[in-house]
Amino acid sequence: MSILITTVVSVFIFGLVVMIHELGHFVCAKKAGIQVNEFSIGMGPALFSRVKNGTRYSIRALPVGGYVSMDGEDEELSEDEQFIDPDLPPEAKTGLPFPKVKVWKRIIVVAAGAVMNLVLGFVVLLILFSGSDTLASRTVALVEEGSAVEASGLQVGDEILAINGRRCFVANDIIYELQRSEDFTADFTVKRNGEKVQIDDVHFDQVQNGDSVTMNMGFKVYALEKTPLNVIGQAFDYTLFYARLVFRSLVDLVTQRVSVTELSGPVGIVSAINQAAGMGISEVLSLLALLTVNLGIFNLLPFPALDGGKLVFLFIEGIFRRPLPKKFEIWVNMAGLFFLFAVMIFATFNDITRLF
Repeated sequence: MSILITTVVSVFIFGLVVMIHELGHFVCAKKAGIQVNEFSIGMGPALFSRVKNGTRYSIRALPVGGYVSMDGEDEELSEDEQFIDPDLPPEAKTGLPFPKVKVWKRIIVVAAGAVMNLVLGFVVLLILFSGSDTLASRTVALVEEGSAVEASGLQVGDEILAINGRRCFVANDIIYELQRSEDFTADFTVKRNGEKVQIDDVHFDQVQNGDSVTMNMGFKVYALEKTPLNVIGQAFDYTLFYARLVFRSLVDLVTQRVSVTELSGPVGIVSAINQAAGMGISEVLSLLALLTVNLGIFNLLPFPALDGGKLVFLFIEGIFRRPLPKKFEIWVNMAGLFFLFAVMIFATFNDITRLF
């Protein structure tokens, strides 16, 4: 039963995140007058396929991706501008090839997938916070008597603005920054009595937990009043929190603060989904929000084969009024795609190693 639940939840999460992403591309492409040859959810052999209004709609066997195939997007157009899908007759054409549409429209089409992922993340978090009992603030409500935090000068009523110079927008920012602090010490920037106050070298008590030593925060924050405005604000702020988390994680990998062996792929995601499913619907929603925001931000990175890489080519075309040679773009994207596949294989190997 556990395997069945994990499978169903995994397919739902992967399918929803991919469908929303591709739907963004699809709707904007149609609105821009671009010929969409196929809209597919999943990869591999087609389980269902139907042609309507010049577009093939497919559901494929492997729920690990999807795509929107636009005429002329990833190929050099011949004079007769043939379709990628040979099963679509020429008379089914209802739009223009991708390169024939104005560059600003193509930029919107390419960016729309990632934007839809961010919107999905916001909506999921909105649902999550609407159903939660409390909303956490960044204002200190309690400081443990006799704790190292109290001795360092943190006071009840302090609104935590930043830790170690990095802005805290939500309560989870506080936890995240403290986990990254070294030697159980951190610098706080707080708002006290309407003024900004700097508290350096805030110390935390250490707790022996088996073979490891953990930090005792020594303080708690107030709950926010649950109003529609606060719920919307928290959903928006946590969307930004997840987005910033992606960038911070990439920086940590580049600076080797985090080892590449910590990279996780589809197997690791399914494992996380299994854990979340066992903890309840709120954990599943939290993971869904994290994954969809992660996909949206990751896709906007200016790297070949990603939407961000395509946006770079489009911006260059918009600035210089002419596109780069299509062959060059295709080869760059192919190189990026092979690199991403290699990273995916490596991450999957890490996942399997951790399982066994």
